[in-house]
Amino acid sequence: MSVPSNALPQTPNNPHYQRLGGETAVRNLVERFYELMDRKPEARAIRAMHPEDLASSKEKLYLFLSGWLGGPPLFTERFGPPKLRQRHLPFPIDAAARDAWLSCMNQALEEQVPDAELRAQLAASFHKTADFLRNQP
Repeated sequence: MSVPSNALPQTPNNPHYQRLGGETAVRNLVERFYELMDRKPEARAIRAMHPEDLASSKEKLYLFLSGWLGGPPLFTERFGPPKLRQRHLPFPIDAAARDAWLSCMNQALEEQVPDAELRAQLAASFHKTADFLRNQP
């Protein structure tokens, strides 16, 4: 199964990567997301799904988002097709986990993406993708 077709396309024709600010902006978004996941009480359950050292998780999310946003397809070059649903099946992702993840990402977007239109587009796409990854009610 792949990412829903209404999510951001992972192609160079997707201008979101440059519009966001390229590599530095994507790295900053990922860094802030994981800072929030570490700190927000409602994110405890999703934080527990990650290793204690988040370096690998941060790098993989950055690599994935780079291509997903229309920048260099770094994740695919290193690991092959993302197959997000398959990669997330070992983790119990229910509506609460989805919402906790989105709470962190939406706050990171608010703080890191000044362009309101872009922020809304990204938030909507993240919501569709996060909901797609649910594997429990």
